[in-house]
Amino acid sequence: MSESKSRRDFLKQAGAGAAVVTALSKTASAQSKANYVFTKGRVIGANDRVNLGFVGCGGRMNSHIDYLVKRAKDRGDVQAVAVCDIYEKRKQLARERTGVDEKSVHHDYRELCARKDIDAVVIASPDHWHHLHAMAALKTGKDVYLEKPFTYTIEEAKEIAEAVKAGKRILQVGSQYASFDHFHKARKAIEDGLIGNVVWATAGYGRNANKEGGEWNYAIDADASEKNIDWKAFLGPAPKRPFSAERYFRWRKYWDYSGGIATDLFYHALAPIVMITGQQFPDRVSASGGIFIQKDREVPDTFLMSVDYANFTAQLSCSVASGAAPLVAVNGTEGRIIVARNGEDFSHNSVEVIPDREYRKEFKAKTGEEKLLVECAPNVKGTHPHMENFLDAMRSRQEPNLGAELGYKVMAAIRMGVDAYRQQTTVRWDARREKASARAIAKA
Repeated sequence: MSESKSRRDFLKQAGAGAAVVTALSKTASAQSKANYVFTKGRVIGANDRVNLGFVGCGGRMNSHIDYLVKRAKDRGDVQAVAVCDIYEKRKQLARERTGVDEKSVHHDYRELCARKDIDAVVIASPDHWHHLHAMAALKTGKDVYLEKPFTYTIEEAKEIAEAVKAGKRILQVGSQYASFDHFHKARKAIEDGLIGNVVWATAGYGRNANKEGGEWNYAIDADASEKNIDWKAFLGPAPKRPFSAERYFRWRKYWDYSGGIATDLFYHALAPIVMITGQQFPDRVSASGGIFIQKDREVPDTFLMSVDYANFTAQLSCSVASGAAPLVAVNGTEGRIIVARNGEDFSHNSVEVIPDREYRKEFKAKTGEEKLLVECAPNVKGTHPHMENFLDAMRSRQEPNLGAELGYKVMAAIRMGVDAYRQQTTVRWDARREKASARAIAKA
């Protein structure tokens, strides 16, 4: 049975209740055990121009296109070659933004991925399409910039990570926080022993979207219909439903295509924490929250998630109905690092390292200071360090900041959080089998 069919069949039969985690553990792609034949990509030299294709040309992709088109004009080291979308209006807008010719505007992503004149594919489609789009690119020898949250399921993330390794490709998961200097300076402080052993971390967001009618209520084009949107192509592996412009434009509000706050925002919050604390799979994940204010959705407007690792816990919190945001901080046995005082504000040029009062003497003896403000490069609007890191990795063939293996480990925790919320239970990780389960895991 194919992954697409098995997921559709399951979701038709299962409600929001008891079988979610168990069934998802059974939807691993039948292809994951296959021996893929990978086309070899072009070897890119230091002075070669990188040719790019773009799949999924909605709002998020526009920022990538605008940056890369500007870079092409300013530096000449990249070039937009082709675009792909299933909505006619977005196809033409992408063509105008990139300047590609009409024959380079594709409807079928497989045609774009098969092109020999493309070195890398940038993917910004809805979550439930990430796996199919990425695998098509990888198997045709392309490097991939894949927007967060990496995939829809854990099994899909594992398969992509295996494919990246087998095909010797470069893949960057598009969570730009992993390239913010703040987290790299925080990692150095941890490695230098300035806060002792990490015990717990906090991160999250506060987005009060009530005046806008609720988070993810993007504008719906008045002329959008099945005449100009390929609805069947949008649904893809998701359950079959009648055409809905609401679901097409506001897909993050629905479980069929998204995990809501967990996949849109918590992937950003958790990825850099996992990156700087040892890149582990979680041990167990629990979650809570609900639809308290914004009633026009399936996913919660307020969501909290606790991720237990082998030696520390990460606590994530967010409401899109309240502007209150937690600290982005890593707390250790001897002190703490405050990376940001607001989860989305990284415009400051330092991170704070503050000793616990019990270790002030030792901290001052080690650093000469009562506390440290570690200078870092602020995130400046309009810059794209994460995309730059991807392009650099394509040339060096070195692991990017948020490669497939790290992306898989973060995705495991994120999907476990979604399932824990929907199942109203604690989801555990079976390290031996690399599977998530709501059942207790026997220790070896």
